[in-house]
Amino acid sequence: MKYLAWILGLFAAAVALTIASQNPAYVLLVYPPYRVEVSFTLFIALLLLAFVSGYVLVRLITGVLQLPAYVRKYRFDRAQTRIRKLLNEELGALFEGRYADSEKAATRAIELGDTSAFHSIIAARSAHELREYKKRDAYLSAAEGKAVGDSTMRLMTTGKFLLDQHDARGALDALQELRDSGVKNHLGALSLELKANQQAGNWDEVLNVLYQLEKRAGIDATHASQLRQQAWLGKIRQQKDLKGLANCLKNIPADFKRRGKIAATAARALIQHGGDSLAQQLLTDSLNAQWDSELVALYGDCQSGDVVAQIKQAEKWLAQNNQDAGLLLALGKLCLHQKLWGKAQNYLDASISIAPGHAAYTALGELAERLGKPGEALRYRQQALKMKAG
Repeated sequence: MKYLAWILGLFAAAVALTIASQNPAYVLLVYPPYRVEVSFTLFIALLLLAFVSGYVLVRLITGVLQLPAYVRKYRFDRAQTRIRKLLNEELGALFEGRYADSEKAATRAIELGDTSAFHSIIAARSAHELREYKKRDAYLSAAEGKAVGDSTMRLMTTGKFLLDQHDARGALDALQELRDSGVKNHLGALSLELKANQQAGNWDEVLNVLYQLEKRAGIDATHASQLRQQAWLGKIRQQKDLKGLANCLKNIPADFKRRGKIAATAARALIQHGGDSLAQQLLTDSLNAQWDSELVALYGDCQSGDVVAQIKQAEKWLAQNNQDAGLLLALGKLCLHQKLWGKAQNYLDASISIAPGHAAYTALGELAERLGKPGEALRYRQQALKMKAG
């Protein structure tokens, strides 16, 4: 279509020129005392020639004036091409584990004048993997004070680096700076904050961040449940007295409180702080909900006020779990505490026949000593030490 228009234009020009050449008109130019008379056709031809010459001259002058800007743009485009090539090299080397090559490519890109913090961050990541922490920190400092997006990238990277070095406090400070900069509800930042609070043992914050992540579907439900259990276990272990432990247990959801690991940890802590009756109730509720051999063994360590009632409860469980070594051990300990020597001997022997263990042999040693059999007590204790060493 473009060529057709040019052909039609040429034909039109040829026709116009033919008509003009047969035109008898002329143009008289007067500039006293001079008079110039030229044909109209020649005048038009000269006018067109002057216009074309002027146009060419103007374009030439414009091109000369724009030459420096063109050269700068050419150099800039060439530098950007090199930077993009270097970026590909950086990322390729980084993901391939060639950290020294990645750092080298990143520093070359920086030397070419790219003001983005991206190359500094990649260089810092490479230096971090090479354990060159001083260089890493220098690269991170170079990335400081950039655009908001670059600042977010720098602080996120800083937080991850500090977590790798188990500096939870430093990581939390970096994430706090990120929030202060206006970046909130960032899933990546929340995930880092979760790990930092885990490292720091800030279990209340772990539960809070977990809630935020679950609300935004930012964490797998199974993983969240495992982390919540870890947080409650951590809170239980942090309690220094019975009152604090009791308050902590009140806040634990019922389904978590009945879990074997949480119930066992809580029961041990309650027994340690003198809360045997609370430990007994906790273990009873948990065992009635779901049987656990490890958990029932702790039942015999609860020295509540009514040991007879404990024995009756344990014997009810025995009707359905007569081959459970942990339950037999618990009954043996309870009978030993109640001075029911014969029943204690029978239950402890039955427990050892099913699953010999350090705790059962220790209890038998204590029983033999109370019955005035020091030689037998010594043999049981030696056997208990062997079991513990094994």
